[in-house]
Amino acid sequence: MPSTANNLEQWLSVDLPEWARQSIKELVRMEAWDELNDRFFKDITFGTGGMRGRVLGKVQTKSETGMSESGHYPKFPAVGTNTINDFNVIRATIGLYRYSRNRLLGDRLYEIPRLVIAHDVRYFSRHFCELTASTWTRLGGQALIFDGPRSTPQLSFSIRNFEALAGVVITASHNPPHDNGFKVYLNDGGQIVPPHDKGIIAEVNKVLIGEIISFLEKRMDNVVCLSKHADNCYLKSARESIINENAVEKMKSKIVFTAIHGTGGIATLPLLNHYGVRVVAIREQSEFSPDFPTVKSPNPEERDALRLGIEKAREVGAIAVFGTDPDSDRVGLAVSDRNGDFRFLSGNNVLVALAEYRIRALKSMRILPEKGTNRAALIKSSVTTPMLDIIAKNHGLKLINTLTGFKWIGNKLLEYETVLKNSLMESSGIAVDYDNTERNTRIKLLLENSTYMVLGGEESCGYLGHDILRDKDANAAVLMLCELIGHLESRGQTILDFLDEIYSLYGFYSERLVCLTYEGSSGCKIIRKIIDNFRKHPPKVIGGMEVLGIIDYGEEMITDEDGKVLPQEDVFRVMLKNDYLVYLRPSGTEPKIKIYVYGYHHPVDISELEAYRNIAGERTERIADAIKNGIEKFIY
Repeated sequence: MPSTANNLEQWLSVDLPEWARQSIKELVRMEAWDELNDRFFKDITFGTGGMRGRVLGKVQTKSETGMSESGHYPKFPAVGTNTINDFNVIRATIGLYRYSRNRLLGDRLYEIPRLVIAHDVRYFSRHFCELTASTWTRLGGQALIFDGPRSTPQLSFSIRNFEALAGVVITASHNPPHDNGFKVYLNDGGQIVPPHDKGIIAEVNKVLIGEIISFLEKRMDNVVCLSKHADNCYLKSARESIINENAVEKMKSKIVFTAIHGTGGIATLPLLNHYGVRVVAIREQSEFSPDFPTVKSPNPEERDALRLGIEKAREVGAIAVFGTDPDSDRVGLAVSDRNGDFRFLSGNNVLVALAEYRIRALKSMRILPEKGTNRAALIKSSVTTPMLDIIAKNHGLKLINTLTGFKWIGNKLLEYETVLKNSLMESSGIAVDYDNTERNTRIKLLLENSTYMVLGGEESCGYLGHDILRDKDANAAVLMLCELIGHLESRGQTILDFLDEIYSLYGFYSERLVCLTYEGSSGCKIIRKIIDNFRKHPPKVIGGMEVLGIIDYGEEMITDEDGKVLPQEDVFRVMLKNDYLVYLRPSGTEPKIKIYVYGYHHPVDISELEAYRNIAGERTERIADAIKNGIEKFIY
């Protein structure tokens, strides 16, 4: 490809390290043109999760592996403009530093820009963390790192806790082992959103390969390593996610936890131990490993990731299995039914149960008024189950739909924090120290002056129940779910019983998710073609159901429930007959097209639920398959 040739010429015109130059030569000698195109056809960009991509090539060179073909830990990451490697990590760090210093410090240029960096357990994660810290300090900033792997939510919290200008976590979340990433946060503890994302990318794009070379040597002399105190501060904040501590402390049931070789055990287990929860950890999955050898995928959205946990639960008589992804921002859950079989709950199921419980609990404690209030909200991404809309409406609460990506939920929390601060300053001249205000006082002030978030979440197993950090938090979510289990125990119920009770009250949505993967440079073109053709030639019938209307988030001006205009995004909301919905969008973090199908069924007697679930399941399956098959005509 012409862009590949151009990028290769630029790289080969500078004094590259010998391993990088030899790697390129090897790929040329092998005539691995597809591999070269995938690695060099573009500069890697920021999506909904920041910069994410392959750290190991599909074709690995001996220069990168630094070994025989027998297989050991690779010595160098995949060279390329479109891969995660030393060059792109340095490039991103330089761009972030320049943007942060020029745009975020304002007239406080005397301050030293502070950056907090965390990392997970993936290939080169520690190395990239240190390289980021080294580059930042050599540019004139202060870099804070941890002594080992830490979760993404702890990074989000630590930015605010240490009053940093920005934060970075080296992770590819639940992606396959060959990936890694560079996820950027700003001083509010939230992921980058417009206009900052475009501003950072503009600065990153200005950094030429020649500027990068001098930063390849790591210098750690001026990098600060955080103490155990940083962990304790985060654990204290995570405990704010629960409403009723007694429910957790009195929980009698045994649970199983697996970190799936990632960072989850570092914080989740201490949180559970603090409340005396009877937890059994999966020892073989507690060991850090970038290969995640005991699972097909380290994605807790998939039942297979909890397979060993379910086996252990049957062995020890546990009623629930929790599994966190490598950076511990998502958690999967499987629970036992009355027959002792384990049912895997989707992120939508979990959100429905948590939302109903938390609203009821807050009302019983008179924190929320019995009739509800428009100053309390559930916040979710638009592709997450509409059941939350129904629950919010029945309880008199506000429901906020955001764009996909938890950064938009975090951004809503920043908005509500800002409204509170401005309101109190204007009305009484009081400046609020938000993070150091006691939780119940903070909730009271938000309910009086702004909006209090009862629960935030995404269908992809991401949940947030507190507002001192601004990203999904699996460590705290496990604690919230143990609170729910403990409460239901006192009523003689399980989570499955509780869900059936909710569905019999409000009705239920069946759901189906289809993911279509298209990798590499050719895959980018296919995904773009699917989106463009769907926009130009929208379907009139899907799976035998008439299309009543389509909302195009990429073309139309759409406002949320607060009246805020949403940024445009390639998402389509397709309304079908009989209260069925379809969402179609490209993933922001993986080379995939995602299709979400929802079908609503009105309240029925609990005894009839299973029959209606089967009917709804067949319909959603038919619609999902029709879209999956129909998309093929958009590709060729």
